[in-house]
Amino acid sequence: MTTLPQLSEYQARVNQLLANKLDSLPVNDTKLLEAMRYGLLIGGKRMRPYLVYTTGLALGAKLEDLDGIACALECIHAYSLLHDDLPAMDDDDLRRGQPTCHKAFDEATAILAGDSLQTLAFDFLANHPFSDFGQQKMPTLLQQLVAAAGYQGMCGGQALDLSATDKRVSLNELETIHRLKTGALLKASVAMASECAPQVTDEQKTTLATYAELIGLAYQVQDDIIDITSTQEQLGKPKGSDIEANKSTYPALLGLANAQQKAETLYQESLQALATLPYNTDTLADFATFIVRRTH
Repeated sequence: MTTLPQLSEYQARVNQLLANKLDSLPVNDTKLLEAMRYGLLIGGKRMRPYLVYTTGLALGAKLEDLDGIACALECIHAYSLLHDDLPAMDDDDLRRGQPTCHKAFDEATAILAGDSLQTLAFDFLANHPFSDFGQQKMPTLLQQLVAAAGYQGMCGGQALDLSATDKRVSLNELETIHRLKTGALLKASVAMASECAPQVTDEQKTTLATYAELIGLAYQVQDDIIDITSTQEQLGKPKGSDIEANKSTYPALLGLANAQQKAETLYQESLQALATLPYNTDTLADFATFIVRRTH
């Protein structure tokens, strides 16, 4: 599967919500606002919002509650890319086939735009018109977002990733990096969406977390694979950029064939987790399939 059911619909929905929010902000600094818009709205597959919507709707959550979560997570993801691309980190010039934010503007503006998008994520959650049930879950949702985005999650993973540059790490160490750096926001997408579904039990949330962790790892394994098997045109950035930066990757550690088998194993295990749930989880299975079959 190379396409996802309703992907374009959910992309359009979250893009409109994000654009509306940016349009509503007072213009204190035109350049900063344009850099925020550039980082948030120029391309992007919207995988995390898609996972929020498909998870929540499969479990019986209200679509309007999912909007706030989807937008918050996308803001966190967008800010992380602005900062990841900076010379002090990954030092990338292209993102989605376009100049990275610090190239289109400047480094200081890219940093501030990332900072602003991070805080905008919490603005989305704090001011979103959640249902009464969603409002009751607000403290938990905030805790989940903080854990996924901060030192316990994405930022912690990025720090480990940077410290592993030019070093040979073990498979367990590499998996720890990517459970945090890539997996934390995907796991939060499932966890926060399931939190807004009244009938989901704690045991079912644990099963969903297992599914999310497995696809989070599979996502990164496949990213590493396509970094060396796809073209620059497909990737929207230079091919083999991780290898060029002397970063540890699954193909470098395991070999390409074994990395592909690793992705397949994680995929099959994620489907096994879904099979134990008393819901129609076809869309979540489709997402797992998409993760390991994509080429960019």
